[in-house]
Order: sequence, then structure tokens, then C-alpha cells
Amino acid sequence: MAASGGYNYRDAATQRSSFKVDRPLSVNSNPKSAVKSKPLLPPRRNSTGSIGAAAAAAAGTASKDNTGVPGRVRVAVRLRPRNSDEMISDADFAEIVELQPELKRLKLRRNNWDLDTYEFDEVLTEFASQKRVYEVVAKPVVESVLEGYNGTVMAYGQTGTGKTYTLGRLGEEDTAARGIMVRAMEDILADVSLESDSLSVSYLQLYMETIHDLLDPANDSISIVEDPKTGDVSLPGASLVEIRDHKSFVELLRLGEAHRFATNTKLNTESSRSHAILMVHVKKSVKGRDSALSSQNVNNSHTVKSLKPPVVRKSKLIVVDLAGSERIDKSGSEGHTLEEAKSINLSLSALGKCINALAENSAHIPVRDSKLTRLLRDSFGGTARTSLVVTIGPSPRHRGETASTIMFGQRAMKVENMLKLKEEFDYKSLSRRLDIQLDKLIAEHERQQKAFEDEIERIAAEAQNQITEVEKNYADALEKERLKYQKDYMESIKKLEEQLVMNQPKHDFEKVTNGPKDDKSNVTSSKEICRLHVEEINDLRKLLQRETSLRKAAEEETSNLKSQLTQWKRSEAAGNSEILKLRKMLEDEAHQKEKLEGEIATLHSQLLQLSFDADETSRQLDRGGLGKVGGLDSLMTQVRHLQLKESGNEDKASIAKIFEQVGLQKILSLLEAEDNDVRIHAVKVVANLAAEEANQEKIVEAGGLTSLLMLLKTSDDETIHRVAAGAIANLAMNETNQELIMSQGGISLLSMTAANGEDPQTLRMVAGAIANLCGNDKLQSKLRAEGGIKALLGMVRCGHPDVLAQVARGIANFAKCESRASTQGTKNGRSLLIEDGALSWIVQNANNEASPIRRHIELALCHLAQHEFTIFSETNAKDMISGGALWELVRISRDCSREDIRTLAYRTLTSSPTFQGELRRLRIDN
Repeated sequence: MAASGGYNYRDAATQRSSFKVDRPLSVNSNPKSAVKSKPLLPPRRNSTGSIGAAAAAAAGTASKDNTGVPGRVRVAVRLRPRNSDEMISDADFAEIVELQPELKRLKLRRNNWDLDTYEFDEVLTEFASQKRVYEVVAKPVVESVLEGYNGTVMAYGQTGTGKTYTLGRLGEEDTAARGIMVRAMEDILADVSLESDSLSVSYLQLYMETIHDLLDPANDSISIVEDPKTGDVSLPGASLVEIRDHKSFVELLRLGEAHRFATNTKLNTESSRSHAILMVHVKKSVKGRDSALSSQNVNNSHTVKSLKPPVVRKSKLIVVDLAGSERIDKSGSEGHTLEEAKSINLSLSALGKCINALAENSAHIPVRDSKLTRLLRDSFGGTARTSLVVTIGPSPRHRGETASTIMFGQRAMKVENMLKLKEEFDYKSLSRRLDIQLDKLIAEHERQQKAFEDEIERIAAEAQNQITEVEKNYADALEKERLKYQKDYMESIKKLEEQLVMNQPKHDFEKVTNGPKDDKSNVTSSKEICRLHVEEINDLRKLLQRETSLRKAAEEETSNLKSQLTQWKRSEAAGNSEILKLRKMLEDEAHQKEKLEGEIATLHSQLLQLSFDADETSRQLDRGGLGKVGGLDSLMTQVRHLQLKESGNEDKASIAKIFEQVGLQKILSLLEAEDNDVRIHAVKVVANLAAEEANQEKIVEAGGLTSLLMLLKTSDDETIHRVAAGAIANLAMNETNQELIMSQGGISLLSMTAANGEDPQTLRMVAGAIANLCGNDKLQSKLRAEGGIKALLGMVRCGHPDVLAQVARGIANFAKCESRASTQGTKNGRSLLIEDGALSWIVQNANNEASPIRRHIELALCHLAQHEFTIFSETNAKDMISGGALWELVRISRDCSREDIRTLAYRTLTSSPTFQGELRRLRIDN
């Protein structure tokens, strides 16, 4: 932020004795001069939409949000200390301002005899610290914002009276000098929980009745949208950056400061030519107690109760750094600066008319006369808690401006706002919760179904194995018995045959030997033969009986085997019955699955209904929003549809929907599409995603960086080159990504794009990417070897201020890294910047009219020559003397508007023996 008048409030503490520290005024205190005034807007419903009002009507109760809480605009006056010029020029004049902080009173001298007395909520002397100013002016507003109310902190006053110092001082060198913006964000971050709450920031400037985005300079025509029902004002085209820590917020403020319009006038060396507006959006979940919305009974059904959405409170803090009012004859404005001054005075005049009308209870409030009054319609007479600090100077030469500023504050104290709590249902959180529950139910059902099918397969396999084993054992046993009985039968037959053969020869021999005998001997012989036959028959009978018993035994064994087979068949039947039972269970499970799918479909329909209600509410709250983006199959249609839209908010809403529902991998795949229009809009989506720090790591891991570099290499389309270079510039803000860009040949591709490009916006994006890489100490040599410095110097041919600002930033980053390396002893010798011929361009632009270019060039000059004890510095010093840089260093040490750069230049000149010798030779006193 530009310091007002180049004067530090803290320096004044050593010049005069300190007044007594003022007691902070309570938030609801009303001084005597404050009266109740007609609001700018009539009391209306909660700006979060019709949700709270409808629920309250259903419950039959009057909500506190609909009635509101009175809250008058609180005004504090702050006196700027005298600067060195005023101490000299006003030495013979009497003081025109007399402060009585203990009485909260200010006296303004009318002439040598008379003084006009004014009362304010707070009177802050020139010795008041930044912490004191924050506590009495802004802290009550910040606390209200954290409770769910909108809040506004605004600074009004003449050019050079310290408005920007009071609000926007970063305090990087001295933490005590931090302004209201930085301190307010510290308190907000300390109160919110980033796990359940959200915090986002927009940073804008109103310049020549046009709203510019300080976080995205290309977005220079943002429209104002007003809700016809509630009257709420929104800026759908503005960048909205999520804040995760205090460091990222300070970086955003520094980025916005670099893009803010400022110029040199007689009243201020770096006068703001635009109104700066910081919007902090806070979204907090209501925990630990019932809110007005959560206590309302919408439906008595059990299903709806289980789907009850959480309640969140949305609030907004607006910090407005108004451009200083000025008289043309005093500021010396002419040309374009004169037109800027006219535009500033017109917008401030419109604001003054609105406040006058409010203070006088006028029937007509001229809100639409200026974009500034349209943006601040909620701050004066609306629903926000507003605190105004008017800054004045001590010089008698500006008594008229001081009196006008004081009267503006007096009229503002008569305006009373009606504070309203902002609550709404968080349908998105409910939707995410239902999606998670649905996924868990589906996963559990699939797991149980798979386990059931595996169990059925296991039981069936075991039963089949048992049946197969029984059949095999039965067949083996049956075959074994059959072979055994067959063998026994064959052996018995063989024995009988052998015995018969043995008996037959014996009988024939006896018959031949004995011959014919008498009857008696024949009878005896016959008896003997009969006896032998009887014995043989008996033996055969015994053998037959034995065979019969063996056959019975075999039949019994066979019967046993048959009974076992029957038993196994029964077991098989029982197994089949079990299988049928399991199949029936499977069918029952299938019916349960169908029933569960029906319940899931019901949940889906309820979820879709809730989403539809949320979309309807969003359309009522925020006109111009987009509808729900389709699924994966409509991705190509969605990307093509982006080219038909012109509003920046619609593009970003579509991009957010595509990223949330489709996924990063699908988006990156479109970078290789054959249709050139699809590639153009796909790379625009990736570029917008890369602007968010939370998405950068995901893009790199998914191969997005490689795809972007490949587009620079293969595509001939100027638009693709511009957007891809912008995305690479966003990724190059991370140190890890910087090394990846270098390792993949990023500098060579960026240099080639710079050499072939003619469009100033393309060159600005390329220069911004190279400038980010120039700030990495590890990449200095490689960046220079691959043509990074020459590419920067080559882009100055464009002559566009934005391109030159990025080139100057890159050279300043490179010079700072070289200086650091020289101090650490890791580098010596001549500067690489000087070797590549950058010194002549640096000297030519050291006094450039554009503030960002001049500031970076002044830093580069200081870093090139600030270390006096190294060979590196001595070599550079000689080159800088011969190149005319010494004269610029002397000028910077005397005339630079920034104290830190002026101090650095002075220290560089006094610590370098080479410079000191040259200054003595030229008889120049530094």
C-alpha cells in the first residue's frame, strides 16, 4: 500500500509530548450530536434468501433476523502528524486543530478568535498507535462480523492525510505499523475453524467509474448485480480467493497493491487514484446451540428429520480505502490525472449527497448516482455495522478541506443502520453427507453379497467332493470283492479238476490189475467204490457248503456296500436340499437388494429435491448464477458452452461445477482434444483452477504441468499460448513447481513463446511466469543459460506498461537472488544481468512514470550494488558508474517515495568504497 504523504505516524512520537491514551468507546454509545435517521433501504428480509423467512412463517414465530438490531454509524477522527515540509512552511501559522481526546471533542479554528467545536465517537491524536486505532475503530465491527452480521470499515479524508496508512499498511518491517486490514484478518483467522468454516477474499478498485479486480488485472470490467427482492449487492465477476493462513492474505494484499493506480501530485508523492475495496466473506457453522433456522420444524416425517441440513452464518466485512478528495488548483492535476481527479470528486460528491439525504430523512436517497454509492448502500442506512474514520491534516493551508472532512463525519454520525443476522441452511454439506452414506451402504451391500456367494460356492464344492469320494470308494471296494470271489471260484474249480484227474487213473489201474473176481469180491469192490464216491460226494458237498457260505458272505458284503451307497446317496440328496435352501436364501437376498436399491433411489430423489431447493434459493439470492452442470458424458458440451458466455462469474461458476463433478483427470484429457475450441476452453479451466493454491499440487500430480508445456510447444494458437502461460505463472509461485518447470524445459518454451508472441496480454503472462522463476536462488545459472534474462529483455519491445512491470519484477527478483548469493559467498564475479545487457534498460526506466515499474527497477539497482566487501560488488560498481546508474542511486536515496527503498539506496552508497570515491571525485554530497 502507498504510504500517505511519505510520513510515518510513529516518527511523530519523538517530536512532541504524548497525550493521555483514550478510552475505547463502546459499540452502541451515542454522542450528543447523533440523531436517528431514515435508513437507506427499508427493513427487509434476511439477505440469505427466503429460507429463514419461510421457516419462521411456518413455525408461526417472529424471527430476530426480520426485526434487526439498531446500530448507528460510528465515526472517529484521526489527525496526521506534520511532515517535514509542513514544519517549515507552516512554522509561522497557528495551529488550526485542537484535540480533546478525553472529551471526544475537536475544535477547528475559524479565525484568530473563534473556534468551532465538534464531537465524535473517538478522537485520535497524531500520537495514537495503529493498535489503538484498530481497537476503537475496527475491532467492534470485526467482532460483529464473526457473530454473523455484515460490517464496513471506511476511511475518508483529503489526499495525503493517512487513509491508506491507517487501513492498508502491511507492517512487514515493523509489526506495530500494521493497518486495519492486516489486524482484522488476524482476529478473524484466530476465531474461525478452517476445518468447518470458510474464509475468502476479494480485492477490487473503483477507477474512473469502472470496477477492476486487483487480484486479476485482466478482469477490468466487473458489473454490479442487485437482488430485486432483498436489495443485496454482489459482484459476480470478481475473483474470490480462499484464505488458509495469514501469510497468504498478506501476499494477496501485496499483489493488489502492485496493481492499484497511483500517481505523483503536489499533495502526495504517491496518491491513490482509485477507491480500494477489500471484501472478506466469512462462513461459520452454528455449533453448540440452536439457531433461528435449526429450531424450525419443516416436516414431521422421520425421513425429513434425518435429512435436516446444518445451519451456517454468512457475513461480510468490507474495508474501503477511499481515494482522497482534492482541489485541482492545489494538487496540480492535469491531463489524464485531471480526469482521474474529476472522477474521484464526482463519486465522493455522490456519497456525500446520499449521507446528507439520510441525515435529513429525505424521501429520496440518490443511491444510483455512482457505483461507489451502489456498492456502499448496505453500509449507510442498510443492515451492516459501519465504522468510519475521517483523517485530517494539521496544515492551515488546507483548512477548507479539513472543515469539509469534519462535516462529512458529522453528517455520517446521524445515519442509523438496522443490523440483521445472516443465517441459511447448508445444503451442500448435507448433500456431501448423504453421498458418503450412500456410498457406504452400496459398498456394504456389495461386500455382503460377495461373501454370501463365496459361501455358497464353498459349500457346493465341499458336497461335490464328498459325493465323488464316496462313489470312488464304493467302486473300488466292489471291484476288489468281485476280483477276490472270482479268484476263489477259479481256484476251487481247478482243485476239483485236479482231484478228478488224479482219481480217474487210479480207478482204471485197479480195474485192470484185479481182473474179474468172484461175486463176493466184486461186491466188496463195489462197496468200496461206493464208499469212495460217497466220501467224494461228501467232500464236494462240504466244498459246496463252504462256497455257499462264502457267496452269502459276499452277498452280505455287497448288501453292506449297497446300504453305504444308499446312505451316500441320501447324503447327496441332503446336500442338494441344502443347496436348494442356499439358493432360496440367495433369491431372498436378491429381493432384499432390490428393496435396498429402491430405498437408495428414494434417497436419490430426496437428494435431488434438496439440490433443486438449494438451486432455487441460490437463484433468488444471486441473480446471474449458473445451473447444475451435468455428468461426465456432457463434459464436452459444457466446455464448448463456455464460449457462449461473457460474464466472468458465469465462467468461474461453470469451472467450479465441472471440477467438482467431473474431476481433474477428465479436464486434463481435453487438453489433447482435436477440436481447437475445446482445447482453448479446457486450458482456460485449468488456468482458473491453477489460480487456487489448493489445486496446484493436484494439477501437477495429474500431469497438468507437462500438458501445459506441451501446448506451448505444439500449438500455434495465440489464445492457448496466453492462457497456458498464465496457468504456468500461477504454478510457478510454488518453489517445488519451479524446479519441475525448469527440469521439463519450461524456460526454453517460455522464451520461444515470448520471441514469437505479439499480443501484450500473452507477453504479460510469459513475463510473469519467468519473473516468478527468477526469484528462486537454485535456478539462477540454468535460467540464464536457457535464455530467461534475454527473453525478459526481448519483451520490452512491446512497450505495454503491464508487460514492462512484469519484466521489471523479474529483473528485481534475479538481482535480489544474485545479491544474496554474493553475500553468502556462493557466487562472485560480474553480474549475469549486466553481462546480458540489462543495465542500460534498468537505468532508462529507473524514473518511469508507472509506479510498479519504477519501484522494481529501484530495487534492482540497489541489489546490484549494495554489498561492498565482495569482488562481485566492486565489479558491478564500476559497470554501474560507467552506465550512469550511480546518478540514479543518488536520486533514489534522496527522492524515492518509499522510505525502505530510499534507506537501502543510501546504505548502498555509503557502504561502497568505489561509489564513495566516485562521489568525492565529482564533489557530490550524499
